[in-house]
Parts: sequence; structure tokens; C-alpha cells
Amino acid sequence: MEKPSLDQLRIERSPEKPAKSSRKPLYLGIFVILLAVVAAGYYAGFRPGTAIEVSTAVARELQGQSAATVLNASGYVTARRQATVSSKFTGRVTEVLIEEGMRVEQGQVLARLDDSNIRASYELAEAQWISAQRGLDETETLLDEAVLNFQRTSRLVEQDLASQQEFDRSRALSGSLAAQLERKKADVEVAARQLDIYRIQLEDTIIRAPFAGVIVAKNAQPGEMISPVSAGGGFTRTGIGTIVDMTSLEIEIDVNEAYINRVTEGQGVMATLDAYPDWKIPCHVIAIIPTADRQRATVEVRVGFDELDPRILPDMGVKVAFQEVESSVAGTNRPTGVLIPRSAVRRIDGNDYIYVVDQGRVERRAVATGDSRGGDRLIVSGLAPGERVVLDAQPEVVDGVLVQEKDK
Repeated sequence: MEKPSLDQLRIERSPEKPAKSSRKPLYLGIFVILLAVVAAGYYAGFRPGTAIEVSTAVARELQGQSAATVLNASGYVTARRQATVSSKFTGRVTEVLIEEGMRVEQGQVLARLDDSNIRASYELAEAQWISAQRGLDETETLLDEAVLNFQRTSRLVEQDLASQQEFDRSRALSGSLAAQLERKKADVEVAARQLDIYRIQLEDTIIRAPFAGVIVAKNAQPGEMISPVSAGGGFTRTGIGTIVDMTSLEIEIDVNEAYINRVTEGQGVMATLDAYPDWKIPCHVIAIIPTADRQRATVEVRVGFDELDPRILPDMGVKVAFQEVESSVAGTNRPTGVLIPRSAVRRIDGNDYIYVVDQGRVERRAVATGDSRGGDRLIVSGLAPGERVVLDAQPEVVDGVLVQEKDK
């Protein structure tokens, strides 16, 4: 019997299998987390083309609305200097050199009238003045000759070489010619005055701008008759055009006489044009007309603009707010901030929040609010002028969501 050897005691083992990696569950967990994040972002509004439509508004600077309003009224923009330019006499228009909206300078030619008749009269007066001048020259020559003859006759009489009759005749002739010379001078002066009259009438056929301004109306065309007064049964124009001095624009307001005690000269006023309701224009009271309208029980108040703007046009409707005198003069206790519609502010857990649109996404922001002003709310801090806020934010509008502003 063979003895067992050490080789027989060896245990045969199958080849070892590679050990499984312990990192596989970790990778699987990270993948699941990333998938969840993508899905959350997908349903939270990060998907392209699924932006929520929202209405927005722009935060407006307070612009001097700090003073308390003591009286609201309405009126119209008017021009202190406005004129319908016409002619001094009735005539036919031959040329019109203006159009609506054109800016003209003082003395600029606006139109010309037919001057054929006046020019003929002017040329006749000029010829008469020339004839009078020549008659004056002739009389001066004759007078010089008569004076010399009178002096010669005087010497001959002294020498008893001429009779007294010849002396008297030469003296009378020189005196007569001297008188004729004075009359000729007067005739020349009359002819010159007559020439000046026709020269002025000729100049009056050229219609010029009385002051610098803007043409707002063109009332006549070449070939039409124009007159300073209404004539011809409505077929005659009474003006070439209307000029407005845009530097003289102001506001005329009829204030009820029961509240006129709230208005003083120099008082600050905040005006709002009907055409630009979001534009606040600083103004001031120029004058209170010292008379009342008995029929309407109103007093007219003139309000001037602190600074003119090309958007301000004559006859525009305007609403004004007369400010408290102490606040408008002293300038104390003036709140600062911006104005936004009240619907843009949401109150959550006792705090005020707004949703600001920045590069297509919403940012929820806490703000400090002030008082309400009509349909607006004063934001004291937390919002800058020009930023856009969401109006009437829906529950799905949350911080970071993708939004699209609705077309207005």
C-alpha cells in the first residue's frame, strides 16, 4: 500500500472569478439623481418653448411726486404767442412758401401777393419824382441867371445907364424864380413821399413771419384771394397760415372758485398729458387771473412748464395736481423709490414680494413698500427704475421659472 504523499493532500480549487466592483451601485445612484434633477427642471419650466406667458410693467421713478396733492384739475396746453398771419390789404396769392410743421424765423418770407398794379403805380410815382427833380434843376438854373441879371441892372442904374423900369423887372423876375424854386422843392418832396407810399405797398405784398415759430396750419393756396377781414361770401381767405411760438407753451386751467384758495403763484404743479399718462411733468403756477367767470364759477390759472419738451404740443389735454406749498418749496420729507402697479405686489407670510423678469426668467424679490397712489404702489427699496415686474402673478410663477412677456 502506497503511502499518501503531500501532493495527495492538495485540494483542487476552481479558477477564481473576478470580484464584482463595489462602485456600480454608486454610479447607479448618481444617474438616478441626475435623472430626477432633469425631470424636475423639465416640469419646472426649464424646457425650451414652454415659457409661461405673463403681463409685465416697468418700474417708474417717483419724479417729484413727493409733495402732497391739494387739488386736482384739468386743462389744455396753449401757446402764449400764436398768430394767423394775413396781409394788410385784399389781394391774390401768387406764391405760398410754407407747409405744416415747418420752422420759420422772424422776418422769413411766407407768401407773396400779386403786385402788378402796385408796381405800375410805383413806377409812375418814380417817374413823377424824376420829373420833379429835373424841373427843380431847371428852375435853379433860371434863378441863377436872373440873379446875375438883377445884379448887373443894379450897377447900371447906379451909373444912370439903365432905367428904373428895367431894374424893377429884373428884381421881380429873380424873386419869382426864387419862389418857383421853393415850390419845385416842395413838388420833389411830395413826389418822394408818394414814391415811399407805393414802395411800402409793394413791400406789403410780401408776407413775412412776425416771430420765430412753427407753422401749424396752412390756410391759403396760390390763386386764392386773401383779405385781412372776412369778405367775398366765404371765398376770400383771411390768413396765409398760423404760427405758434413753441417756447411760449403753457397750461390754462379753469379752477372752481370754491377751491381757488388752494392755489398760489409759484406753487409747484405736477402735470400729466393725456397722450403720455406715465410721464410726470414738473410745472409751476405763473399767474392767477384776477377775475371769475360768472357763468361757470371758475377762475383761470396759468401754469408754466419747468422745462419744455418736443412732445408737448398746443391744445393737448392735460391733468394737473397742485402740490402742497410747504412741500413744494421746502422740499422736506420727500419719500424716495419707484412706482409699480399694485397688482405686482404679493403679500406672503406678512412680507411683500415682487417677481422681477430678468433675461426671460423670474426672480422673486422681497421689497419694502410705501403708500398706495391711485392704481400704483410705492416701492421704497428693493427695486430700481426701469426693471420689469410681473403683474397678477399666478401660482406657477415661481423663482427661476422661464417666462415670456405678453404682447401689448
